[in-house]
Amino acid sequence: MLRPRTLAERNVRNVLIDGVGVGIVTGVGSFLPVFLARLGASSLLVGLLTSLPALTGAILAVPIGRFLEGQRNVVRWYSGMRIWVLWSYALFGLLPFVLPLAAVPWSVIVIWALVTVPSTVVNVAFTLVMGGVAGPKNRFAVMSLRWSSLGAVTALTVALVGQILVRIAFPLNYQVVFIGSFVGGLLSFLFSRSIVLPDQIPVKAEARQGRSALRRWASSLVTVARTAPPAFLRFVASAFVFRCGVAMALPLFPLYWVREVQATDAWIGIITTASSGVLLVAYFVWSVAARRIGVGGVLLASSLGMALYPLATASTKAVWLLAVFAGFSGFFAAGNDLVNFDLLLGNIPADRQASYVGFYQTLQNAALFVMPLVGTVLADAAGIAVGLAAAGLLRLVGVGLYLALGVGRATAEVPESAEAP
Repeated sequence: MLRPRTLAERNVRNVLIDGVGVGIVTGVGSFLPVFLARLGASSLLVGLLTSLPALTGAILAVPIGRFLEGQRNVVRWYSGMRIWVLWSYALFGLLPFVLPLAAVPWSVIVIWALVTVPSTVVNVAFTLVMGGVAGPKNRFAVMSLRWSSLGAVTALTVALVGQILVRIAFPLNYQVVFIGSFVGGLLSFLFSRSIVLPDQIPVKAEARQGRSALRRWASSLVTVARTAPPAFLRFVASAFVFRCGVAMALPLFPLYWVREVQATDAWIGIITTASSGVLLVAYFVWSVAARRIGVGGVLLASSLGMALYPLATASTKAVWLLAVFAGFSGFFAAGNDLVNFDLLLGNIPADRQASYVGFYQTLQNAALFVMPLVGTVLADAAGIAVGLAAAGLLRLVGVGLYLALGVGRATAEVPESAEAP
């Protein structure tokens, strides 16, 4: 891939280097909730880091999907919008230079809210672009390469950032690493914009017919749900419940590390490194496992492992054990990423992918908006450990639905054309 000879090989190389840039920013960004917690931000504010992008995604994923269906070149939207998201971290690093520290948490949230729109465009376009680069036969191979390299870079970045944070006084330490994330954002932008895919045939926009924006949005959701393949609907319903459990725990982990365990930044870096470092081999392991036990087997095994993670975390305050549990969680999450990507694209018609991806992400984002707030409210009322335990139990319910509905047992590609939503 260092000297690609074909367009397909150049695209894969660009996808991998784009992933390296994303990995740098992701590693730095993993400390954003820790930064807010150390500034004394409330549990609600920390929860908004997850909930705000999810709210925008829940509202705009379907309209953005339909918008992208009308574009010949999706890559330019994927690349152009991504740069605003990645560079927002550099702006976070500049805030303490111009604002009192007490005003920084709310300022971060305001900026975070503004970038949720380009973030939603990126999330919808990502699936379309990656699916176009990989093709139906190479999804596991290409995505395992991208996500494993991304995970390795994230792990290295987190380890480095953890060491920087303990050597520089607060808050300058966080400012340095956030501003430094500019490098990753620039790298991602340059190589993602170099991906070349065939122009798609634009889908004509639906006539407005005097309906309000809310009615058009609701009509789009209903139409997609009514025309979607049954296997897609079973997958989406089960994934929604499981994602509720995943989302509920997201803001609770950094709160647990800081407030309950009182872990240092160095240890938090180690915990996050353990979660990301295993991805270097995890994706390849799960790719092999999928060929042997099938997509459904990987889905159940990886989901069960993810369900046990918040339960295990709530059971201990030993920081070294938290790092071990995080490593196992990262391993299982890798398998979950791969099969979810394959199940999503494998159960929708190729000519209207953007609408179906938008529908899927609307439900996923609805879970990501509501459940972190539920988790933080429960944590404030009954304790962070109780919130983590509840999230783990909800994930187990999702695993049960995957099993009961037979998700992934017989995944087959949907024909190129289906009834248009």
